[in-house]
Amino acid sequence: MSFSGKVVFVSGGSSGIGAATAREFSKEGATVVIVARNETKMKQVASECEENGKRPLLIRADISQDAEAKRAMEETIQTYGKLDILVNNAGILRYGTLLDGGALAACDQLMAINFRAALHLTQLAAPHLVQTRGSVVNVSSVDGSSSVTPPLVPYSVTKAALEQLTRGAARELAPHGVRVNAVSPGPVYTDIYDSGGPHPVDNSNITTPLGTISQPEEIAHLILFLCSDKAKAITGSNYVSDNGYLLLPV
Repeated sequence: MSFSGKVVFVSGGSSGIGAATAREFSKEGATVVIVARNETKMKQVASECEENGKRPLLIRADISQDAEAKRAMEETIQTYGKLDILVNNAGILRYGTLLDGGALAACDQLMAINFRAALHLTQLAAPHLVQTRGSVVNVSSVDGSSSVTPPLVPYSVTKAALEQLTRGAARELAPHGVRVNAVSPGPVYTDIYDSGGPHPVDNSNITTPLGTISQPEEIAHLILFLCSDKAKAITGSNYVSDNGYLLLPV
């Protein structure tokens, strides 16, 4: 797959799936824009991208803040004059239950990043994507469509909302030639669990029917496929890559 001449905006591109996605797009000739809060990690990813492609544009921003999300999109357009691909990858993990009193606070924090920021960026990007007949990929999770343990309910709700956004945006933008899809990874080797605070959920013994946990690059490859011409007939879809995780009994 070649993405030469394409401008790709990756939110949450400083680590995990976002960083892998930035690296893979760079390998395929794309001009990548990495948007994240951690400048040190962004610079490391940029160096890795340069090993096989162009140096990305780095934009330090907290996209849960409307003004910063708008600034990031405006800087992208001012720099490159267009946008071909939006990858809404930024996400956080917080725990909370009804009985411990933490569900509402967790939901507010999670919605701001996992859902609302993705909605805002998609709205900001839409006019530019119409011009290029571009593509959007939202990074969801199998937790958005499966029964989860109580501490994960606020997180899973945000991912379910993201999947509904995917379908709604796909329907609205299809007449303009813009495709919108989602990927729902199962367990992946990233640091999101470490950033979620105290662990009421034990992630140390996660198993899958295939006996493996995904690497971020595996999810990145799926994202690139969905943004490529090989997927030109695919929109409004949610692709699960979970090593069979959803096949396990609850």
